[in-house]
Amino acid sequence: MTTIAKNLQTINFAIAQGMRLAGRHKDAIHLLAVSKGVSAALVREAHQAGQHAFGENYIQEALNKIELLRDLSLQWHFIGPIQGNKTQAIAAHFAWAHGVDRPKIAERLSAQRPADLPPLNVCIQVNVDEEASKSGIMSDNLLDLARTVASLPRLKLRGLMCIPAPIEGFENQRIPFAKLRELLQEINTHGLAMDTLSMGMSHDFNAAILEGATIMRIGTAIFGKRSYGEAK
Repeated sequence: MTTIAKNLQTINFAIAQGMRLAGRHKDAIHLLAVSKGVSAALVREAHQAGQHAFGENYIQEALNKIELLRDLSLQWHFIGPIQGNKTQAIAAHFAWAHGVDRPKIAERLSAQRPADLPPLNVCIQVNVDEEASKSGIMSDNLLDLARTVASLPRLKLRGLMCIPAPIEGFENQRIPFAKLRELLQEINTHGLAMDTLSMGMSHDFNAAILEGATIMRIGTAIFGKRSYGEAK
């Protein structure tokens, strides 16, 4: 068994154990392997170990890997900040976009999504720390953006995503995830039907599980520490 296969086995076991402790069904969460800074060869190795969904932050690096791995049945998620000059590539090559945080980006993704592809699954990124320097929409503006995304023809609003500031202590880690869960529940009372909470990473996934995460973005625990940038 390769190192990556062992790491995937370990993290899947830990997630399953966390789900049991939280009283949740084991199939209620999906593991997204964050492959930024990882070579196409290592992504292929992870796929051989049973992993099918991969998250990327850097568009050119991602496009290179998508082309090299076109022979595999993979699901690609774009999880980085989305700038206007990235929307066409994301709309054409990804199944999910997790970092939508303003109407203009959502509108461009919808307009540029090819007609022969299913609607692009979208998670709105929320700035749960409410710090002006961070990506994500403030909670006060979330409902308007959710309604905009839900109204666009080539997008499917799936849920919310957050990247809270690193914090020590299990109970402290739960706080931003609980806020995201409560926001999703609140927004759904306005006639929306979001079903996804994209939250939790290698250092805090147990707290995210307890607060209802449905997509877990794990990189370091699978691939180890990386120097980010272009990967071949």
